[in-house]
Amino acid sequence: MKLENEVRHKSEDVDDDVLADVVTALERRVTVSHEFDIPYIAGYSVDAKTIYIDRHLPRTIGREGVDVRLAPFLVTHEVVEKALLDELRLHYLHAHQIALRAERDAVRGAGLTWRDYQAVMKAHEKQIDEETLKRVPGDLDLTPYRDLDDFPVLERLIKTAR
Repeated sequence: MKLENEVRHKSEDVDDDVLADVVTALERRVTVSHEFDIPYIAGYSVDAKTIYIDRHLPRTIGREGVDVRLAPFLVTHEVVEKALLDELRLHYLHAHQIALRAERDAVRGAGLTWRDYQAVMKAHEKQIDEETLKRVPGDLDLTPYRDLDDFPVLERLIKTAR
């Protein structure tokens, strides 16, 4: 697809429709997998071509009787975070903060409240972080776990990925 074809809406102001175009464009550039156990809910491959979303996370959130997919928001977060880590060599915590804001704005731009979205994430976060890892992708980027000195999770990931 040509880049100009991805720009369906134009505005130099902060605009939800333009952001929706960005979210769609980001999702087109990666493969999304829901097949693995991913501590911290989602992650990315070392080569940035695959976004992994934990297999136990629901795929949708209900809004006014309509199911809204969660993947586009998580993809936005993970792609932004990975780009900042790889291209600008930011520390994970800094990249994560910027990515979290992009994710939040994408959620709000889609008409969801950040509070409702976070309620879904928080309801599954502990369960996902504490689960026994059974399936871990061999190419999962471990930078977040290393930068946070989360050695217990890092050790579990490495052990399971073998």
